Amino acid sequence: MRPAHPTERAVGMEYYVSDTDGVGGRLRDDDEHFRVRELERFDTEPVDAPTNAYPHLVVRATLRGWDTNDFAARLSDALGVSRERVDWAGTKDKYAVTTQLFSIYGAAPDELPDIDGVDLEVLGRAGRGLEFGDLAGNEFELVVSDPDAPGNAATITDELHAFGGLDDQRFERTRGDEGVDTATRAIGVPNFFGQQRFGSRRPVTHEVGLAIARGDWEGAVLAYLGSPTDAEPEGTQAARAFVDDTRDWQAALDRFPNRLRYERSMLHELAEAGDEPDAETFRAALERVPSNLQRLFVHAAQSYAFNRMLSERLERGLPFDRPVAGDVVCFSDTDAPEGVVLPDTDRLQRVDERRVDSVTRHCERGRAFVTAPLVGTETELADGKQGDIERAVLDDLGLTPADFDLPGEFHSTGTRRAILVRTTLTRETEPLSLSFTLPKGSYATVVLREYLKVDPVHLG
Repeated sequence: MRPAHPTERAVGMEYYVSDTDGVGGRLRDDDEHFRVRELERFDTEPVDAPTNAYPHLVVRATLRGWDTNDFAARLSDALGVSRERVDWAGTKDKYAVTTQLFSIYGAAPDELPDIDGVDLEVLGRAGRGLEFGDLAGNEFELVVSDPDAPGNAATITDELHAFGGLDDQRFERTRGDEGVDTATRAIGVPNFFGQQRFGSRRPVTHEVGLAIARGDWEGAVLAYLGSPTDAEPEGTQAARAFVDDTRDWQAALDRFPNRLRYERSMLHELAEAGDEPDAETFRAALERVPSNLQRLFVHAAQSYAFNRMLSERLERGLPFDRPVAGDVVCFSDTDAPEGVVLPDTDRLQRVDERRVDSVTRHCERGRAFVTAPLVGTETELADGKQGDIERAVLDDLGLTPADFDLPGEFHSTGTRRAILVRTTLTRETEPLSLSFTLPKGSYATVVLREYLKVDPVHLG
């Protein structure tokens, strides 16, 4: 175990669990170097099924250089329908080749447009649109460009294999037709929330959420509008610094570029209120942003606390692959597609001294997972040593579960999340390539950070 990059430590990821130096390098030199394919569980009817019962057309889209939201907007515009008629199960990045399902209410196959960088395959029809729960996981195929020490990947794999508490039988090495070495081995890493959750270049989303949970609406607005970072253009840094220094909302509007439309929308709300906006006005300014971003603020605060809890568990030397007395575990989703081990956080059990051995056997077989909370109003904290960690982190952040009883989209009941994610990783040389599958909600970057050990801006 070794200290993480400072940017990662700022969002609660204090450590790498592998001691070996990273391979270095970077990702996404080319969109083809970052390929993601969704593993879904969504049944469709034939495309000629009656549209009154099955009004949603379901397509599989392979996107090159398209952010999911931008593609959905482009598709709805081309079809001449509301953006609200297009649904999907998971959001994907722009700088990648991604394959995922979309459903379009009321569309017909012959109406689908030709869009540059997009391949569409009609799968059939459905009685409802896609939802997040329809996503089971993602398959990743990634290339590391210009690694400094590619040979270190083998040792890192061994260390992550040991961290995951995995047996020594799941290991294969082959040599392809062109002499390319391929090694496959099961690994485990802490199931941190990746840097993208907080903002890769400006990690402040959780700071906004923490202020909201504390009832500090003004602090939340200032965290979003102000707080300049070196990763931003100089003009944007100056505009944010101006807000921090003056609180002159009207004058700030002249300084913020048009591309920062959410910031400008907040500033309009504040400028209309006059010189001294009250707490309700600051809340109204936050509510100017889309509802999914409002929820993301609070989710990022929960994610930061979760990362802190995992880092503290690492520091105290507690296992991730098996429980200790007081832990809360969840069990595997028996309906998950083949090849995906998916934790079901609706099936929870508190582990007392009598059950540690039996639950450990379930964990060894991939049937149970130790969890930590994403704290909300319905959260029940663990007992024992893990309970001590959860309470200590919340005390340090000045939070309680009741603090998430918030208005509107900011409200959260909370849930729990597995603290360890396991996968079978295939590694190839020349170029260094990594392939693996993760359950929904887990981040490829939490695997990749262990291998590259670079500034997270080179992971996203």
